[in-house]
Amino acid sequence: MFTGIIKQIGEVKSITDGQSIITLEIKIEDVSGLEIGASIAIDGACLTVVKFNSESKHVWFDVIPETLQRTTLGQLEVGNKVNIERSLKMGEELGGHLVSGHVYCMGSVESSQTSGESIDLKIGFPNHVGKYIAEKGYIAIDGISLTIGKVDSNSFNLHIIPETQIATTLCKKQVGQSVNIEIDTMTMNIVDTTERILAERGL
Repeated sequence: MFTGIIKQIGEVKSITDGQSIITLEIKIEDVSGLEIGASIAIDGACLTVVKFNSESKHVWFDVIPETLQRTTLGQLEVGNKVNIERSLKMGEELGGHLVSGHVYCMGSVESSQTSGESIDLKIGFPNHVGKYIAEKGYIAIDGISLTIGKVDSNSFNLHIIPETQIATTLCKKQVGQSVNIEIDTMTMNIVDTTERILAERGL
């Protein structure tokens, strides 16, 4: 599990194509206590460490085709910066909301505007996601725990404070670029359960 609080930004150093997977090599500044098999969220997608070098701070991850298709990881290029979050440890502060690292779908940046010290982003989403999107609800975008602003039929607003602008890659996204969306699990369960009960009652 993760919290959606990004602690560092990594850099893609190499992308190696295999027969059925690709291997990402990412430089991550804080590798203290890292072990093979550890979980790290890369732009919100939970990946498993397969190799690391504590001196160079390079970490390797194998990525399967499904993850490449469902997330922005398949669009990465060498030199790209990515949001990094190590998995939550028992006793640590939950600063954002519980995030699983299982990306639900991709959205896209529809607009970006400066508003005082904040940046307002409009994120477009696929039709099937709309039932889970509610103003003031939680959502994770590229692994970042955020509160949803105004919601339209196929988009919602995000208000990005200066700290988030500095600590993450989100505001460096260009209009038209894709982002990873993870729906809040509690919201999803409530909506799905309500729909099932109403269907059983013929409503």
